[in-house]
Amino acid sequence: RALQIKRFAGTMLACNADMGAEEIKKWCVLEEAGTTLLVRAITTLRLSARAVSRVLKTSRTIADLEGVENIQSQHLAESLQYRPQKE
Repeated sequence: RALQIKRFAGTMLACNADMGAEEIKKWCVLEEAGTTLLVRAITTLRLSARAVSRVLKTSRTIADLEGVENIQSQHLAESLQYRPQKE
């Protein structure tokens, strides 16, 4: 939480979950492998724009917990695993 408070100082945001599209573009930077994984997930899982936003926000939180500045592919993969499975 402390990292998120510092990141969003001076804004109306309190945590990663509060991010909108502009903040996601700024704070959810993916490495090349992560971008490839996300594109594959969007195609395979038929993710909506809203779902992609949720995955990126969760990935940002996972990266924060590891103290990493940029989201790595393993953070994205972990976030995708948390998505509810359709039956």
